[in-house]
Amino acid sequence: MRHPRFGTDGGLPASLPMGTADVAYHLAMGGRPLPAGFLFGFPGRAPTLDSVRARVAERAHRIPALRYRIDRANRTFSRVERIAVEQHVHEAWLPGDDDGSGAGRLMLSRPMGGDVRPPWDVWLVHGPDGGHSLCYRTDHTFQDGVGAAHTARALLDDDPAGGPPAHRRAWPALSGLAGAVGDVTASFRPVRKPGFDVPPDGRTDMCQAVVPVARLRAVGRAHGATVNDVFLAALAHAVGMWHRKNTGSGHPPLPVAVPMSVRGPGEECAPGNRLVVARVLLPCDAPSPRHALHRVKARTDALRTGRQREALRLMLTTGPRAVGARIGTRMVNGRSVAGPVSSVNFGSALVHQGNTARRAVVYSGLGAGIRCLTTLTSQHDTACLAVIHDEALSTAEELPDLWLAALLELERP
Repeated sequence: MRHPRFGTDGGLPASLPMGTADVAYHLAMGGRPLPAGFLFGFPGRAPTLDSVRARVAERAHRIPALRYRIDRANRTFSRVERIAVEQHVHEAWLPGDDDGSGAGRLMLSRPMGGDVRPPWDVWLVHGPDGGHSLCYRTDHTFQDGVGAAHTARALLDDDPAGGPPAHRRAWPALSGLAGAVGDVTASFRPVRKPGFDVPPDGRTDMCQAVVPVARLRAVGRAHGATVNDVFLAALAHAVGMWHRKNTGSGHPPLPVAVPMSVRGPGEECAPGNRLVVARVLLPCDAPSPRHALHRVKARTDALRTGRQREALRLMLTTGPRAVGARIGTRMVNGRSVAGPVSSVNFGSALVHQGNTARRAVVYSGLGAGIRCLTTLTSQHDTACLAVIHDEALSTAEELPDLWLAALLELERP
């Protein structure tokens, strides 16, 4: 199904059909909202709520993704004529939030506004010592992480330019088509993921770690790998060490869903999800982070050379929407994968009213039986690892430190 190309004629249709991925999220959540978005941490004096509302009021009507509400009964997005800013911009105080993760937990726990208005809001969250966060939140049925990045920048940044690069379409190779079919087929087979197959608690927690992007890039250069490869390899080793520490036994390769954006030029702030997911086995059984990186790199190289992103896009969108959505829900649920593992490069740091954010975090709630979601968000020279997990994984807060330890091992000559 083709999406309208926003940004070319200035007009906004009165309604838009949900895309395949949108319907997949709608089905996976049973029509309930799934909070997702971006959190930006700032030092120094916070802006006033009135000044944040003034900026949102000035810009919101010009951003397509903020002009639609979800019509779940008809599986469409319906345009609204007026945005009541006071219903979308809020304020909270978390004086004990020393590392900023409390703002993320707040965004995951506060109820969404319902479907009678566009499914987004902005929060000004005051932390300790004058620090604060600006949080853009939406419903994942309505927008993916890359779309949220562009929308947050367009809405809040002093100079709203840049952001994640647009996807350029190309024809997939035969190996990519075979890989896409293999990923779908694998989602129907039972898998062992003992570290994550626990009865869910239903409550969500969040922990994180911050590192300079230069460290990740240096490791990547030394091994001919990307920042994403380094992220995945360190995570694989961290999960293996975490499971061994808590159970005394090794963990088998862990199936995860890696989202890949297919958001094209002119679609930066368009509503809807423009993504596909590849299935990756994290080599948690590798004897060292370097062995894990070698195996991760082999997998991601195959994804790139086969252009499997394009193969998955064609597979999920050229046929009936209902079929593609069902395949999508099969590929991303707690029966077939431990959870999504996502990397987003926000680009240059967000600047709001002259104050530069020191970190950015992309986040999402949990659904469809998923116990854990891991993200790596790069902004300017800083990367933030966030582990969002069901509280049933009672020792998951150990994972960020174990990830940092794996990164340190990769840095050693």
